Formats: sequence, C-alpha cells, structure tokens
Amino acid sequence: MNHTESSAERNSLFSGAHFTIIGCAREGIALAKYVAARGAHVIMSDIKPAEQLADAIAELSPYDIRWVLGAHPEEILACDALFVSPGVPMETPVVQEAVRRGITVSGESRFFLEHCPAAVTGITGSSGKTTTVTLTGEILRTAGFRTWVGGNIGRPLTPHLDEIHTEDKVVMELSSFQLEIMSISPAIAAILNITPNHLDRHASMEDYVQAKANILRYQRPDDVAVLGYDNEITRGLAKSAKGQVAFFSMAEEVAEGAFLKQEQIILRLAGSEQHIGAVQDIRLRGRHNVANVLAACALAGLAGADHQSIAAVIFGFEGVEHRLEFVREVAGVRYYDDSIATTPERAIAALAAFNEPIVLLAGGQDKHLPWTELALLMLEKTRGIVLFGQAAGIIESALTEASNQRRLSAAEMPVIKRVVTLEEAVQEASRLAHAGDIVLLSPGGTSYDAFKDFTARGERFKELVKAL
Repeated sequence: MNHTESSAERNSLFSGAHFTIIGCAREGIALAKYVAARGAHVIMSDIKPAEQLADAIAELSPYDIRWVLGAHPEEILACDALFVSPGVPMETPVVQEAVRRGITVSGESRFFLEHCPAAVTGITGSSGKTTTVTLTGEILRTAGFRTWVGGNIGRPLTPHLDEIHTEDKVVMELSSFQLEIMSISPAIAAILNITPNHLDRHASMEDYVQAKANILRYQRPDDVAVLGYDNEITRGLAKSAKGQVAFFSMAEEVAEGAFLKQEQIILRLAGSEQHIGAVQDIRLRGRHNVANVLAACALAGLAGADHQSIAAVIFGFEGVEHRLEFVREVAGVRYYDDSIATTPERAIAALAAFNEPIVLLAGGQDKHLPWTELALLMLEKTRGIVLFGQAAGIIESALTEASNQRRLSAAEMPVIKRVVTLEEAVQEASRLAHAGDIVLLSPGGTSYDAFKDFTARGERFKELVKAL
C-alpha cells in the first residue's frame, strides 16, 4: 500500500491514461467513475447488449466513456491497463491476449489496495468471509477507529479513496476471483478455511488454493497472516508466510491468536492473554460461527482493538443478512434465510446449527461439487426436503444414493418434493412444516439459474415468507 500518495498525486496519475474495464457490474462501474472523473480515457466492454445495461449506461453518462458491447474485440486492448471484473474468467481470449502483449491486467480490488493510504485487513476463505468481515469492522468501529468495510461484501471501496486517512482502518472481503490477479497483499491477511468451491470456474482445486494463497504472497516481514488452524490446507500455508503468523482454532491452544479453552474464548497476542468470554454467550447460531468469531477476535486484536470492544461486539452481534437470518414465525414455524449457502458444505453448516425438525429448501444452480455428505445429513436432520431450480435432479439422485447407502425404509425417509421455482418451494415448505419446525432456505447451489445473485434470492425468499 502506498501510504504517502496524496489525492492530488493520485489524480495526476490518471489524467490522460487509457484504461479498459471488462464487465459492467458494481466494481467496474465504481472504478470507471473514479478514474474517468480524474481525466482517464475509459473503454467499458461487456458481452451484454446495450438494452441489458441501460441502468449502467445512464449512471456513467456524465463521464467520458467509450462503450464496446456484445463482445470483447481486440481493439479494446489499446490501453495502458486492462481491468477485469471478478465475474470475467481469466481464460477469456481478450484477457489472455492482453497477458501475451504484456499489458497490465488488474482489478478494482487490486487498484484500491495499490492506492489506499490506510492499513488494510483483508479476509478470504471458502466460507465465513462476510460474517468475519462484518464482525471485525464492527469491533474496530466500537474501539474508536474510523473504519471502512467493503470489497466482495458488495461495496467497492475505490469511490472512497480520497476520503480515507492514513490512521483509518480498512476491512476488505476478498474472493478467489479478486485474488487471482492480485500483486499486492494487505498488511493483515486472513485465510479462514479452504474447501472445494468455484470448481466451475477454477481449473482445479490446486488453482483455487493458489488464488486464495495470493492474499499472503506479497506480504512483507512486518505484516501478519491469520490462518484457520483447524483446516489442514490453511494451517499448511503458514510455512509460506512472509511475515508473522497468528492462528485461530476451536480445537487447539495456539501460541499467537484466538482459541477456545473449556468453551471460553481466549485471545493471545504478543505475549499477553485476554479472556474474552464464554462461547454460550455468542448469539449467532451454528458452531461454524464460533470459528468466525475467533477469527474476528484475532484480526481485530491485531489491528489494534481492545478486548472490551471485542467482547461488546461478539456477544451483541446477531448476524448478517441471508446468513442464517431469522425472517419470521408463522403458525409456530420459524423461517430462516441462508441464501448465502451456495455450496453443499455451507448447507451442511446450516443444518448443523439447528436441533429442531427442519423442512429444507435446496437447489439453485450446481457448482460441480459433491452432494453426498449433504444428502446423508439431509436424511438425518430433515422432516421434509423441497428441491427447486437447475440442481433439483442432481440433489434428488444424491438423496436416492444416500438412502440406499443407509438402507432406509420409505417410512424412515423425509418427504421429498420437487418443484421448479422458489415461489413454489416456499408454498410447498409451508404445507409440509408443523408448529415447532424450522423452514430453512440453505440451497447448496448458486442463484444464477433464476436470480442475479444470492442476495436477490434471499430478498425474494423473505418477501414470499412475509406474504404467507
């Protein structure tokens, strides 16, 4: 990070520069506005036609932007740097051609890190990122720091570059897509866990791990890596860390970081040990959230928060939207929105968070991940299963295999219903559920077969539940 660059110096850097931005979503729009307002010549390219991008075109109409839509022709490579949105695969031919020509290929998150004047805490992982980012940001705010939270959480930070001061704190969520083109690392960088994910996009599990590990690759000796000790892959990355290493663990005492001791949260940093409080006082549901809390304790402590502020936030925090979010109770049935569960592993964590009988809504779009473990747990934990979306048939096959493996009789099986839409799924679930049950949307698949993203799917679920 450049701690000395003033906003005036930044502005002069971009005046007259030629930038091409591929992908007209949140990050691309934020970056285009920032550099175009400072005199850069910008080409925006998207494979969508103009009529599908009317809102973005209108939003960017005050700026000097040339639009190339419907394709990514090589003419867009007449630029000093090519910025790729996270949704655009690096294998895209024009991106590969840019690499071949030696053109800098970057992204909005990397651009922000390169120009941010404040120390950044960056957080990645296959699951738990948003909850950990939100907790860490809240703790630092409570501790009295001017704090900025953004990144993959849905809030690009580039628009705020000129408002951020050197003494501020920045907490960023970073995805594997953002990290695969990173050439700079945050001062404090966390990898919470790594499990199979996004294998529809990354060529292999090894490629996915390497993308995640990029968050540590460019750290300096005085930087800190915070790693999940209980995950074999993240624990193993400690040996490649360039700076100091801290861990968080639910299973082991760690020399530096946060851990559990007889169900008490302990923070051990720089030779000092603080007792934060009891696990039973965490309001977030699910054992996986205890790991997120431990990670946030270590991260916020390393970033300068006092233990009183840490305790105040972690024991008062009730969750983030679409992550085991309680929606409402109808006729004794409690409805929960866990739309963030876009992998079978996340749906497993959600099922494990409840002891009550569950009617599960599962489906969406398949990510080419194994369903077997989730199917076995569904048979054990649910009263009913409503399958919807593109992955419904795949999950139904996994359930059949799991029931054969367990040798369950028809009487021992949960009720399984298959529908097409989320609307039908909510209606079917409301018919299956009894007073005292949980109706849980935890799909295990992405939302892209029917929705823009998991947020839109969660919002629609909440609308449907509120209309029951």
